[in-house]
Amino acid sequence: MSVKHISEVPSEVVPNASGVSKQVLISAEEAPHFAMRCFTIQPGGKMPLHTNTVEHEQFVLSGKAEVTLGEEHYEVGPGNVVFIPAGTPHAYTNQGDEPFRFLCSIPNLEDHTMYL
Repeated sequence: MSVKHISEVPSEVVPNASGVSKQVLISAEEAPHFAMRCFTIQPGGKMPLHTNTVEHEQFVLSGKAEVTLGEEHYEVGPGNVVFIPAGTPHAYTNQGDEPFRFLCSIPNLEDHTMYL
């Protein structure tokens, strides 16, 4: 068990992206089944099209972005929930004047990211 505040969790730059950072809120070492991360995409920032070998469950906290899932494009904002099946190409582009932030949970399995 653990309790911490997000301000205590270090942030790291996401490689191959522009203006994107990640905080690992609950790591694979802390929880047996899922990890929880918080991503922040700065205004004008983007995460390019890529796939992962594990599913993603996401909850948007703030800001707005265009999310690409396969061939579909969605505008998302606070309160939206996004599910990305393993292997689905996806990308994010901040569409607003404030940071776009979302929680992302993934299973604690080996994950490979492939940029397309």
